[in-house]
Amino acid sequence: MLFAQDAVQLQNPLLETGFTASEIQELLSISDLPTPSPNSGLEGSNSNSNSNSNRVIYSVDERKRRRMISNRESARRSRWRKKKHLENLTVQVNQLEIQNRELKKRLGSVLGQCHVLWRENDRLTTEYLGLQARHSDLCQALLVMHDMSLLRIFD
Repeated sequence: MLFAQDAVQLQNPLLETGFTASEIQELLSISDLPTPSPNSGLEGSNSNSNSNSNRVIYSVDERKRRRMISNRESARRSRWRKKKHLENLTVQVNQLEIQNRELKKRLGSVLGQCHVLWRENDRLTTEYLGLQARHSDLCQALLVMHDMSLLRIFD
């Protein structure tokens, strides 16, 4: 079994761990292990003579620890994204509540104007009916007067 102090350099740790070069650098800086040099084959070197000397084989415990660190970081990013999403939703709720209040206010104003216009329409309808009745009475009076004037002419 290999331990952290017995680490063997391999050519391409990216393929073994699934980490990017910057993630490996960060993990190594946290764990105080020797950091691979930039020319250690992280970009996929074809050198076969040094194939085993540039890659690091880690113990099972070390891989578990690295995976745990990676999972914690992933969980932290996930919590951060969830928090940002919740903040965005909260802002959206606040904006929609403001918009809803404004729309309710406008609706109340329009309904108030509508009520005023209904009352005015009722008043004008009543006035129209009164004027129509008066007009009818005047027409009847005019006919009566006309009939009387015709009777005088023939008398």
